Amino acid sequence: MESKYDPKAIEAKWQQIWEKTNLFKASVAPGKEKYYLLEMFPYPSGNIHMGHVRNYTIGDVVARFKRMRGLNVLHPMGWDAFGMPAENAAIANNTHPAKWTYTNIDNMRAQLKKMGFSYDWDREIATCRPEYYRWEQWLFLKMLEKDMAYRKESFVNWCEPCQTVLANEQVEAGLCWRCGNQVRQKKLWQWFFRITDYAEDLLVHCDLLPGWPDKVITMQKNWIGKSLGAEIRFPIENTEKTITVFTTRQDTVFGATFMCLAPEHPLVTELSRGTDQQSEVQTFVEKMALLDRSSKAVETYEKEGVFIGAHCINPLSGRQMPIFTANFALMEYGTGAVMCVPAHDQRDFDFAQKYNLDIVVVVQPTDAELSPETMEEAYTGEGIMSNSGQFNDTKNIQAMDDIAEHLEANRLGKKTVSYRLRDWGISRQRYWGAPIPVIHCPTCGIVPVPEKDLPIVLPENVDMLDGGKSPLPGLDAFVATKCPTCGHTEARRETDTMDTFVESSWYFERYCSPKYDEGMFGKEDVDYWMPVDQYIGGVEHAILHLLYSRYFTRVLHDFGLVTFKEPFTRLLTQGMVCKETAACPEHGFLLPEEVDMRDRQLACLKCGQSVAVGRVEKMSKSKKNVVDPKVLLDKYGADTTRLFCLFAAPPERDLEWNQQGVEGGHRFLNRVWRLAAAWTDHIKKVNPYRHGPESLEGNLRTVFKLTHFTIKKVTQDIDERFHFNTAISAIMELVNALHGIDEYYEDTQTLSVMRFAIETVALLLSPIVPHFAEEIWQSIGHAESILRSPWPEYDEAALVKDDLLIVIQVNGKLRSRFTAAGDADDGQIKARALADERIQTFIAGRAIRKVIVVKKKLVNIVV
Repeated sequence: MESKYDPKAIEAKWQQIWEKTNLFKASVAPGKEKYYLLEMFPYPSGNIHMGHVRNYTIGDVVARFKRMRGLNVLHPMGWDAFGMPAENAAIANNTHPAKWTYTNIDNMRAQLKKMGFSYDWDREIATCRPEYYRWEQWLFLKMLEKDMAYRKESFVNWCEPCQTVLANEQVEAGLCWRCGNQVRQKKLWQWFFRITDYAEDLLVHCDLLPGWPDKVITMQKNWIGKSLGAEIRFPIENTEKTITVFTTRQDTVFGATFMCLAPEHPLVTELSRGTDQQSEVQTFVEKMALLDRSSKAVETYEKEGVFIGAHCINPLSGRQMPIFTANFALMEYGTGAVMCVPAHDQRDFDFAQKYNLDIVVVVQPTDAELSPETMEEAYTGEGIMSNSGQFNDTKNIQAMDDIAEHLEANRLGKKTVSYRLRDWGISRQRYWGAPIPVIHCPTCGIVPVPEKDLPIVLPENVDMLDGGKSPLPGLDAFVATKCPTCGHTEARRETDTMDTFVESSWYFERYCSPKYDEGMFGKEDVDYWMPVDQYIGGVEHAILHLLYSRYFTRVLHDFGLVTFKEPFTRLLTQGMVCKETAACPEHGFLLPEEVDMRDRQLACLKCGQSVAVGRVEKMSKSKKNVVDPKVLLDKYGADTTRLFCLFAAPPERDLEWNQQGVEGGHRFLNRVWRLAAAWTDHIKKVNPYRHGPESLEGNLRTVFKLTHFTIKKVTQDIDERFHFNTAISAIMELVNALHGIDEYYEDTQTLSVMRFAIETVALLLSPIVPHFAEEIWQSIGHAESILRSPWPEYDEAALVKDDLLIVIQVNGKLRSRFTAAGDADDGQIKARALADERIQTFIAGRAIRKVIVVKKKLVNIVV
């Protein structure tokens, strides 16, 4: 064994051995317990960042640990390669998205291999490959056949520079998350998946995911957003039409004095047309089209609206109600129409005050009488019904059911359930995505592409257009086709591509049989490997990706392709990697390598000015508070980088970057290396100690017992809690103890115990710092990879703590001693000392001022 630890040479050596021996290759093994460990696959941005390193290191530790515990482990990797990020980055770098993506994949694959991750690279997938997206096109056709996919005209968040639709989550303060330009509302024909058909099932199963964090479950439930209430129809004056609203407060319907419609509601334009309000309404609607219309953003706006020149009739009170279009009414909630009850809703109260609208109290508190003229805020509590016809003097809670039944009996409405969840709009007016497999025929309308023609391949040899506009609509070679039904020669292919969330909603199933060419996946493989036992990724994906994946799995279940509904048994959402920012007055944010210490002060290397250190926040390219993993790999190696990521913080918490922590991890590995180097040539001559602790004495007995305690501690920390930081801390304590053993190379018992202990250290470290552990393992004399060795087992007998010899003093003078159980606490030791017969004679009749227990060795009684 070399005397000096050389991570670069060691890591290159073992990565080559692992690849040559196919160490991480997984295969179906009926009868053997499987473990499917998966981290969320990355978008191929070009370089891995510290977030990737932390995420994948966490997963790799668990994968290696489970493999050593005897489980058949599947640990794959691939690329979420389609979508707007790749397309925009390619345009910004004046290259083609395909070339950009494939080059980045090659680069990132090489970087991940240098980290020593135990991926089965034979299962690698890239979602931009036709052999992958062919099968989601196939599923789209099956869903279209069953009316699970449909096309409709819909208002969408539209970014003109990006030429695409944005999800609400991609609109930040009214701006596109990608390019920063203004987003507006635009009506387009869009393809949708009927995820709302599964809303209740998705919600119910939230409570059947015990391996998921509570915060993620809550986020999923809130996004689905189930509300119990009533649907009420309000007739529009002088027409045969009605406005349907959903409300959870049907007890207040008699107090509804005006109606508000979302600016996108089709009735807004229709009812205002030809009235004196038409121009004002149109101006308001256009203004709203330029604002962020997400529910989160709308909550922050000052409430405003415009009368549209029409009225509706309250079906229960008979009151004529003016109809407004208002910025707080959203098409994505309920029906896009809000019956407004200003006496009992603060938002409605503020709006009524602003526009001088009627307020009618219909729920009176039991301890006061409300009057519209004196009310300063809405009353939202419980009470007794008033101004509500036959329901007067009823408790409002009881009236909810009574009024709902009355509405249903008189065909004015009905009890119903509403969900915040909306159908999934999958259309993207972008080039870099999976083509939607339909044809538009002038005669037949929408025609599915025949299955035999799949995949509809995205042409990768096209020139990109300025501004990000998709070249597909103008590409005759792609668009022009013949109708497969009637043969019309002027049919055109759909030029929208699928939302990239479609690709990421089933990739985990494709990993089970990535080369299968007769379907989405092989049934035998999916039946064996799925569901994923442990899924790991960022909390930023807690809503959409996870919800869509759960939905897609249900679709596959309904088509009989899988036997389960939930794709992920356990979920870990790791924290972010954070670092303080550094900014120069002249050059703005600086990279760490652009800052240096001069005269005890941080200075900009570009201009020499003092640098201001900002708060610790998530590493980001824009703020330049990033650390390039390549720098760490070159200087310290992959194992030190892995060790720091695991030791600095528990996985679910944010990790704050600390250069001293990295150096501390490197020093620890060198300390272990020196220990192993000092003993390996000697301990390889003997067998590891396999007997009980009873024949050992002194430091050897202590080290032997501590080794078993460490095995138990590390096993539980990794297996049950993912507390890698405390597991590493326990190994550090054991290493410290081993350094205290005198180097008696001639003593067989010493060598035997030390071999057992050093082998255990290598085994416990192997999931964490695998190259390092492999080298030590080989140096001791093992021919096979340490990963093929079983995880060490602890001996319960060795965990029993030795009896303690306790000395008792009275006022600092030795008066007695006794033995106590090794696990006795300070309270038990104190009680034994005070009850000692000899001590009783020294303290008889004297007041005890203080009892001091010192490290379970000494009790001093002060009288």
